[in-house]
Amino acid sequence: MAELTTKTIMHIDLDFFFVAVEQVLNPELKGKPVVVGGNPDRRGVVATASYEARKFGLHSGMPLLTAARLCPEAIFIEGNFARYREYSKKFMAILNDFSPFIEPVGIDEAYLDVTGFESLHGTIRQMAGEIKRRIRVELGLSASIGIANCKVVAKVASDFSKPDGLVEVRPGSECDFLTPLAVEKLPGVGTSTVKVLKGLGVNTIGDLSRMPLCDLRSRLGVAGETLSRFANGIDEREVLLPGEAKSISREMTFANDSQDHSFLESVLWSQSEKIGAELRKIGKQAGCVVLKLRFSDFSTITRSKSLQKSIDTDKTIFEVGIKLLDRAVKNDKQAVRLIGIGVSKLVEASQQIELFANSDIKLEVLYTVIDKIRDRYGFKALQTGRTMRLKDLRI
Repeated sequence: MAELTTKTIMHIDLDFFFVAVEQVLNPELKGKPVVVGGNPDRRGVVATASYEARKFGLHSGMPLLTAARLCPEAIFIEGNFARYREYSKKFMAILNDFSPFIEPVGIDEAYLDVTGFESLHGTIRQMAGEIKRRIRVELGLSASIGIANCKVVAKVASDFSKPDGLVEVRPGSECDFLTPLAVEKLPGVGTSTVKVLKGLGVNTIGDLSRMPLCDLRSRLGVAGETLSRFANGIDEREVLLPGEAKSISREMTFANDSQDHSFLESVLWSQSEKIGAELRKIGKQAGCVVLKLRFSDFSTITRSKSLQKSIDTDKTIFEVGIKLLDRAVKNDKQAVRLIGIGVSKLVEASQQIELFANSDIKLEVLYTVIDKIRDRYGFKALQTGRTMRLKDLRI
């Protein structure tokens, strides 16, 4: 029997990326409390804060108004995403020189499967060191890297090494590394999950790893099983090339929190139109619809629905989304601060149409025409009555 090869996975994360790019472009910003996110006089949140700003308690997702109050000396920058995308492309190109097996995670981090490539660069640590060196020399940025035999441990290790660090978790020592860490350091453990786990007496990843699986299932469902495996350093997920793990989503934060259901419906419909158009453009269909809501107290929830049949039509995405919305707000009287909808489990668009599915054929023709008109004249060239009220909003 052939011997199984232990995987070697890196998680590379650019440190305070947006701010770091701004500091490269304007060296006078180095060593100062800098916030990228916009003008604190307008509503918005912190996208990234420099480490000098974080000493005052600033962090990503914090309202800009709060950030300005905590750190009056902070320099607030609107941000230039065209520049950030340019640096991101260069970052991914550097990684590609070390292994073609790259899974980007957003604009500033990626997983890299370097199994079998170590010998080209000496040891695995030497390889990681060379990656860090090239990022610093060619981009002027610093990166934190975690190395392990699976994605979840590599991710925890890179977070642990921040800023500008390098942590290697050798095979067999995963639990020793994870056990003493706070449970919220584990990917997938958000604010609401932390509350549940703390209520069960779980404070560290080690505590979580020892929890009976039946207890986790009863409180967290299927997610409890996943977190149990992660806490024990077990993660079978592969590093997926771009496109293989793709999802599409749209979300919007309101200038004023809203309890107007018809307004929320309008935003959801507009977002569903954008997602449907994108699915058809890339020739994909979705098997799952996800709704995201953030309330006035900043609590955030997601609700999802897996579908029996993959879809790519605006109408179906919206219909699933509105059912999720109705259930989510039924017992919650808070105003909504953010609403978003997304699709996942993408597959190649089916070329087969069910027998006698005339409505499907009509919709396919209709959306083909709509897509062509919008491609030529702009997305708002065709609007429904439901979205006319949103003409001044950027969805």
